[in-house]
Amino acid sequence: MEMFTKAAQELAQKFVSFVLSLQFWDILDILVITFLIYHLLLLVRRSNASRLLKGVLFVIVALWFSTERLKVFNYLLSFVVEWGVLAMFILFQPEIRRILEQMGSSSIPFLDIFKKPPVGRQIIENAIEQTVSACGDMSKSRTGALIVFERHIQLDDALRSGTKLDAEVSSELLKNIFFVKAPMHDGAALIREGRVLGAGCMLPLSRNVNLSRDLGMRHRAGIGMSENSDAVVVLVSEETGSISVAVGGMLKRHLMTETLEQLLRNELLPQQEEEDGKTEKRRGWLALRGKEKKDGENRDE
Repeated sequence: MEMFTKAAQELAQKFVSFVLSLQFWDILDILVITFLIYHLLLLVRRSNASRLLKGVLFVIVALWFSTERLKVFNYLLSFVVEWGVLAMFILFQPEIRRILEQMGSSSIPFLDIFKKPPVGRQIIENAIEQTVSACGDMSKSRTGALIVFERHIQLDDALRSGTKLDAEVSSELLKNIFFVKAPMHDGAALIREGRVLGAGCMLPLSRNVNLSRDLGMRHRAGIGMSENSDAVVVLVSEETGSISVAVGGMLKRHLMTETLEQLLRNELLPQQEEEDGKTEKRRGWLALRGKEKKDGENRDE
């Protein structure tokens, strides 16, 4: 017992001395490595590449064990590792691109000068109202629809795959685009800054193998677009007429039009809604203070 206590004390002393010896750059180095390892694990989990990671670990362990004795085998493994790094970049190119795009879309103060001025609130609200109205009508008629609201990450590749438009969002326009016999009804409509910029656009399919089997190609394309960008994708099922929304690779199904409108407002107008909420709270607080003051004066009288 005494030996265990002594060993624990020595370990604690070493840990304390190690922590006290750390400098600012050491702490920053640890945080950067932790961040990279965390995102690497997330990348492996999202891309279902656990088997590939096991293979890489096996090659590294075999390379370490064969350093001294199995020289020919070690030489071959070294050759595999050299080319394996390039192969990893090729295999994970979509994921690496998505991570870089997300980093570029994050808020960095000195890079805000490159951002476009925000679109007027009224324009986005009109686009949301018209989209909700169109989806409600298409849900009743069971007309399939796929509508993409672009946010920070621009979707020029998807736009080039379809027919370019530049029109104000309206319920009639969306219903005409997705009319069964219309030439552009198979693809997606792309909305940027409150305007329909393209229709009949092709979207990348989701590579998530855990998706429900009753999801068709339209829903898989919508989920795939939400996985590869920060877009908000609205879908209407042709078979059931149910309305769904895909955000960040997650699909919310069987939505009512009221729920759809509120969800789009939360996703497309987060800052404005938050500011309005703060204003309402401030007004309520002032009204409450005024009421309390008036009640106090009445009591004094």
